Amino acid sequence: MSQVRTAPFEPRVARPAVPDGPDVSVCIANWNCIELLRRCLQSLFEQDQGARFEVIIADNASTDGAADMVAAEFPDVVLIRNAENYGFARASNQAAAVATGRFLFFLNNDTLVPEHTLRRFLDLAEANPGAGMFGPRLRGADGEFQISYRRRPTLAALLHRIALLRWTGLFRRAYYEYRRDTFDPMKAREVEVLMGAAVFLSRTVFDRVGRWDEAYWFGVEDIDLSTQVSRFGPVLYAASVEIVHYGRAAGRTNINFAAPNVAIGYVHYFRKCGTGPLALFAYKALVTIDAPLQLTQKLVEAVWRRATGQRAKAHNSLVAARGLWAFLRRELLRFWKA
Repeated sequence: MSQVRTAPFEPRVARPAVPDGPDVSVCIANWNCIELLRRCLQSLFEQDQGARFEVIIADNASTDGAADMVAAEFPDVVLIRNAENYGFARASNQAAAVATGRFLFFLNNDTLVPEHTLRRFLDLAEANPGAGMFGPRLRGADGEFQISYRRRPTLAALLHRIALLRWTGLFRRAYYEYRRDTFDPMKAREVEVLMGAAVFLSRTVFDRVGRWDEAYWFGVEDIDLSTQVSRFGPVLYAASVEIVHYGRAAGRTNINFAAPNVAIGYVHYFRKCGTGPLALFAYKALVTIDAPLQLTQKLVEAVWRRATGQRAKAHNSLVAARGLWAFLRRELLRFWKA
């Protein structure tokens, strides 16, 4: 039988590492996506990882049977069943609090972990004891490299995403530099932000930075963690370690939850980094004005794409439209309070 814990479950102090216990604790915050989660766990357990490891899953009240699947098919997994969706950061902290490994590997459920991946991370960490955190090269299921690290976002970069400003060309350079200007998949280097799909760090560093900030519900928490970790040691992109990442699975499946919380997360991040109240007010006002314009654009785009036979792209436009509508209808007040 798998080890099951039922929420409410709020450990505030992490368990100490066990001397003869696992080297690595793989921590997965899960919300639905049952088939992707199954493949992820199979990739961990059915291949030699070259290290002692445990897996802890904090399931955020999945409705697709994901938690039951884990209990039935992966009896060695420590399973935390939450009664509601606590968001990525809080669930990840729950998993870390019961972990016993010297190192923590936070992993998305939409990933595949190749053979010896954990061993490679351990070797890197032991060869670079002063490092703060490591992240792998991400490759999509299509075989293409994904952006695996970025610079920290700025207000200027995000203002370029506003439709009213995008067509003017204002802030285009700032946005390009934030999204992809510095990415070289083949070169290991110190970076500002690692993508949260997979990050590897010691328990000591994780405790020192104060864990994941639970004010983030979905999105931007990886930017925040990278920022906090960088104050204690370099954040390193490990080009020699590669993981398959399907990408945005939970976000696309649950767009009504994901899209508003990403927008709110950016506001929280900028406030935490010291952005002034006037600048934040201006940003919020522009986003609020822009949202209905983008909603209209996405709906028109969906109709046009469907009429021209682009069914997959039409679906993506409708998904984006649903996220914008959820933001306007349900979360606008929380956005302004952030």
